[in-house]
Amino acid sequence: MATKKVIAICQSGGEFVTNKDGSLAYSGGDAYAIDIDQDTSMTDFKSELAENFGFSWETMTLKYFLPGNKKTLITISKDKDFKRMVSFSADAANVEIFVLPEEADARNVSNMPASRSSRTTASEAVVPVVSAGDIVVGDDMITNDFQIEMGMLPEESSPLPCNFELTDEKHHIKAAQQWENAITGVDQRFNSFTEFRDALHKYSIAHGFTYKYKKNDSHRVSVKCKAQGCPWRITASRLSTTQLICIKKMNGRHTCERAVVKAGYRASRGWVGSIIKEKLKAFPDYKPKDIAEDIKREYGIQLNYSQAWRAKEIAKEQLQGSYKKAYSQLPSFCEKIRETNPGSIAIFMTKEDSSFHRLFISFYASISGFRQGCRPLLFLDSADLNSKYQGVMLVATAPDAEDGIFPVAFAVVDSETEDNWVWFLENLKLALADSRTITFVADFQNGLKTALPLVFEKQHHHAYCLRHLAEKLNMDLKAQFSHEAIRFILNDFYAAAYATQPEAYYRSLENIKSISPDAYAWVIESEPLHWANALFEGERYNHMNSTFGVDFYSWVSEAHELPITQMIDELRAKLMQSIYTRQVQSREWVVTTLTPTNEVKLHKEIELARSLQVSAPHVSATHTSLFEVHGESINIVDINQCDCDCKLWRLTGLPCSHAIAVIECIQKSPYEYCSSYFTLESYRLMYAESINPVPNTTTMMMSEEPPSEGVVSVTPPPTRLTPPGRTKSKQVEPLDMVKRQLQCSNCKGLGHNKKTCKALALV
Repeated sequence: MATKKVIAICQSGGEFVTNKDGSLAYSGGDAYAIDIDQDTSMTDFKSELAENFGFSWETMTLKYFLPGNKKTLITISKDKDFKRMVSFSADAANVEIFVLPEEADARNVSNMPASRSSRTTASEAVVPVVSAGDIVVGDDMITNDFQIEMGMLPEESSPLPCNFELTDEKHHIKAAQQWENAITGVDQRFNSFTEFRDALHKYSIAHGFTYKYKKNDSHRVSVKCKAQGCPWRITASRLSTTQLICIKKMNGRHTCERAVVKAGYRASRGWVGSIIKEKLKAFPDYKPKDIAEDIKREYGIQLNYSQAWRAKEIAKEQLQGSYKKAYSQLPSFCEKIRETNPGSIAIFMTKEDSSFHRLFISFYASISGFRQGCRPLLFLDSADLNSKYQGVMLVATAPDAEDGIFPVAFAVVDSETEDNWVWFLENLKLALADSRTITFVADFQNGLKTALPLVFEKQHHHAYCLRHLAEKLNMDLKAQFSHEAIRFILNDFYAAAYATQPEAYYRSLENIKSISPDAYAWVIESEPLHWANALFEGERYNHMNSTFGVDFYSWVSEAHELPITQMIDELRAKLMQSIYTRQVQSREWVVTTLTPTNEVKLHKEIELARSLQVSAPHVSATHTSLFEVHGESINIVDINQCDCDCKLWRLTGLPCSHAIAVIECIQKSPYEYCSSYFTLESYRLMYAESINPVPNTTTMMMSEEPPSEGVVSVTPPPTRLTPPGRTKSKQVEPLDMVKRQLQCSNCKGLGHNKKTCKALALV
């Protein structure tokens, strides 16, 4: 398949000019247009440029802007960088590429941001020339107390000094020269105090001096050189009747020895965060190890893994908004959900100290879809959140007629407990208001076994998740048995669960008993009435595991590091897109009685039924609808009760081949005996309602406005103390790949080998 062509506008011989807003423009020189795509190699591209511009391709440097960012130039240093640039520009008509010969690159560096390879940081700043008390991030100086509060530092700690290496001083001086004109003088304007402070920070680095604040608030910023007696001063304040910030006074003369500060730089994680945020925006999986390497290479500062990880957290907060503020926005966010999606449930609870406790969301489109066209079958499961404040997401999902994921409700809670499950189920029951008998497929642990009967009456059914049961069986017994024995026990356990008739179920139990009476006792005590098909009284349509919503859990894993309001809105957007996609797909299907997958299933059974023979019906006072169906075996079909002794009809909701043989014998249509939940009409009713956007979520997150008066104040839950880096969760090994246990070749015991065998030592 041909890849999309991108027009590269290649320019050389001009110079970069800095605009007032800090963006760059390229002026003068020559330009050539060249078609490129993913198949174009950087070597071929450079060769064509060398021919057009007349200098060696081996010494030229290529730079380009990230889409939407005219302040930071990216260097293309290898073929991988070149292909990444093509990918970034795929949605644009063209991309500007600036071609600099090696000597010109050195001359032009003062007019452009520090160039970097694909692995270097977005160079928004370099080493700050400030002391620990003068670190600037956002709108305020970062004090130790503030860093502790934001999780930047542990308590009773101070900013950690970073070692500044002078081995490549020329490179670092060159990197700083780009900011010599970040401050130009009186009447220079900025969009915010944050932008002004950032420019001041860069300016001080480029000119090699430290400064301190005389005044620093939301109305005025006044700064002086930190050196004793130096006259350098600058003052900026808001331009009257506007939101712009303007430099009102500036004395640009220094009398201090500015060069002496070069070896005394200290870097905060907030500063590093401000540097890497642009690259993190382009590469969300930017790893702390790569951050540390890039900072060392670009600025000569040695960061440890912890500092780099925390810097990434700060950069994420600068890009996404404050995690803390997100909780304070919950009241207005829930209100916006209810306003834009009438009939939806969006509620939250706080603890006595006003800290966040739990949040429940169910959109009207999900509520209506479950009532109108969904089987009365719900899967309950949980997913750990890896955000700053962590927590757990509780989820209720349902299968549509095509066994696609249909999220019905979800909640964010502090932990998976019986109390939180009861609260979730109470709100779920209130939202659904469904009179049907519902089957819940869920774990039997973490409080669910008790919570379900507390909220839902006895006529509802709790089907234990087979995978969770098998995992517990494996954990409880593997220390007692060899790898092979465990494999046989698990195979027989699954056979017992899926058996449709009591005879097959009991036969599988006997197989387990022959291996181990203890394993047999474990299975009996695990309440088979809740998990064995042959004994289960509810209808779960042969869905045995609660881990049904794999797609939804992948959505959670993609969004769980966002602030809570953005995470919920991201899930809303995913659900909105999913519903819309299925609405469109179902309109394009050929009009049939059943949905496409169920049509295929039914026709398979119709084909099988052609080889079967039906006897005359059994006629008696109590049973007038029983038929014998002869094939490889003899099966009894009760046509009025929609049941066959093979149990597949009742388990799946579609008539089995035995039933279809009877249905055709009495000259009726098999469609009359299919569950209505598998019809195309029900599918379309399930996705009839749409989810509407919640406007201004990101704007609300980035807003500086405090919550309105009378609105409930919500503060974050206590921060959990976790080590830097990705949370390490225990991965459950697949049960069909149980690891082979260590077995001693001497005594045949488990858990050790011949070398450490105690029995051998006693000989």
